[in-house]
Amino acid sequence: MKRIIVDNRTKKKIIICVIVGAFLLITLFSSFQTIASGEVGLKVRFGKIVNTSLSEGLNLKIPYIESIVKVNIKVQKSELSVESSTKDMQVVNTTLAVNYRVDSKKASELYRTVGSSYEETVLQPAIKESIKSAIAQYNAEEITTKRAEVSTNCLKALQEKVEKYGIIVEDFNLTDFSFSEEYTKAVEEKQVAEQNLEKAKLEAETKIVEAEATKKANDLLKQSLTNELVAKQFIEKWDGHLPTTYAGDDILGMFNIK
Repeated sequence: MKRIIVDNRTKKKIIICVIVGAFLLITLFSSFQTIASGEVGLKVRFGKIVNTSLSEGLNLKIPYIESIVKVNIKVQKSELSVESSTKDMQVVNTTLAVNYRVDSKKASELYRTVGSSYEETVLQPAIKESIKSAIAQYNAEEITTKRAEVSTNCLKALQEKVEKYGIIVEDFNLTDFSFSEEYTKAVEEKQVAEQNLEKAKLEAETKIVEAEATKKANDLLKQSLTNELVAKQFIEKWDGHLPTTYAGDDILGMFNIK
């Protein structure tokens, strides 16, 4: 069997060919990028947007010179908690959820002016400012009784703040309110006091009704008890024996019996 001897020069050529081949292969794959459904592609060359109309699917770019930035235009959710103060200076912690999406027509402008971190840079600060502004218009008690109204006002304020960036707010939900421990205790004590007062009123009204009913019954009884009726009832129940002692000369006179 003949032995093949490879010298150093040949080894170098093989290594160079492998490196070049790998480079060309990487370059080829780097020339394409896929844009999925629900995304907008922006072609960037040296930091400048040069194409904003890339369609879904496979898109061509110049390797190492151009890149494709993908912007999500699906509905997304942002959740956070905000501490604010009511009109009567009560601290309230609000948990909320916002559904939003990026306007595909304004995606390039959003990326150009804000960048890819638009949720942290634009949306969340606007949410906090909107909820604080809205809650400051209500007393603590009104926050719970007018929850839908508060939510609507927050939504309107938020839409005005972010629509110029191309962010569309689809829905705004106030998922929870929580007040300070002192305020919560005061509310509970007030509710207990109101319940006790209502109970006392009910008991007083019941006694009044019972007293009026008793008075009416007594009045009717007085009207029906004539002297003849009393005497008749006495005679019906009398056993025929007179008492051994009595006051007056004529005991039957009390019944008008002569």
